[in-house]
Amino acid sequence: VQLVESGGGLVQAGGSLRLSCRVSGLSFDDYATGWFRQAPGKEREGVSCFKSGSGGTQYADSVKGRFTISRDIAKSTVYLEMNSLKPEDTAVYYCAADFSCSYLHTVHATWGQGTQVTVSP
Repeated sequence: VQLVESGGGLVQAGGSLRLSCRVSGLSFDDYATGWFRQAPGKEREGVSCFKSGSGGTQYADSVKGRFTISRDIAKSTVYLEMNSLKPEDTAVYYCAADFSCSYLHTVHATWGQGTQVTVSP
């Protein structure tokens, strides 16, 4: 399994960014795929995820209504559209895969290399 993120960067508060995650070596039917983040000095936080099988989605309360997860199965790519960004969204964002969304942010999951998102006030 390999996950490669892209799309991070620096944006002003209120702006938008889209992250992409190219996935290889797994089936979306068998794995949950999604995003978590880690800010300096803080614990890892699950952001959003596609469940395995059903493909249903879930979001952290802190991003509901602002972030949207989507995927292009033909391109084996998962996206995270981030709107109305806030300084508190600043973190390294990781794409991850595991059997359950609940474990994406744990060391048992497979992670990408991470991409930095910085939101200035």
